[in-house]
Amino acid sequence: MRTLILLRHGQSVWNAADRFAGWVDVPLSDVGREEAAGAGALLAKAGLLPDVVHTSLLRRAISTADIALDAAERHWIPVRRTWRLNERHYGALQGRLREEVRTRFGDERFMAWRRSYDVAPPPAGQGAVVDGELDVRYQHLGITVPATESLKDVLARLLPYWESAVCADLHAGRTVLLVAHGNVLRVLISHLEQIPRDAIRRIRVPTGEPIRYELTNSLRLKFVAERDCQHQPLQ
Repeated sequence: MRTLILLRHGQSVWNAADRFAGWVDVPLSDVGREEAAGAGALLAKAGLLPDVVHTSLLRRAISTADIALDAAERHWIPVRRTWRLNERHYGALQGRLREEVRTRFGDERFMAWRRSYDVAPPPAGQGAVVDGELDVRYQHLGITVPATESLKDVLARLLPYWESAVCADLHAGRTVLLVAHGNVLRVLISHLEQIPRDAIRRIRVPTGEPIRYELTNSLRLKFVAERDCQHQPLQ
């Protein structure tokens, strides 16, 4: 069996404010830092000690991984980072309040942009909240920052990394902790569990709650023991 642990980053300051974040590099809130520490403590309590961690290039995922690993006394394990685990790029919606977008464009379009599989929000234009092409981390890697993404786009850029880097660690017998973002984990869960595309909208991934998967040697899903890692508030 191969063990995979998925962890959505703790609450960010824009989660708390109910803003679309996407590729904007917002930090964790105080609640998010507590969630990350709680997740690490739960991993240690359950004996789920990762051998390697994969994160996005965004600080809310990086900080969550660092805090959780420190709480689990696994701060020393190898870390692999990639833009392919970045949150979905929300285009022109980035930085905007969700309720503002819902009010302006209506429930149907709002939900299509948020939850449908192949509908992307309007692309980011001049004056968008963040111009990722000017960000040194993406310039250095030679990455063309998307102007917007659908969930279909997210899965397309995620799968090459999953099939090479993450699967390589799993095949090597390592317990893998993958710390990423809500939409990235939703499409990965849909891939692992072979959930139909029209049902992806029903997948919910709470912040700071580890999800455990046991995979066969062929990396097919054997069972999900999510209850073994239920998040509890710190005492």
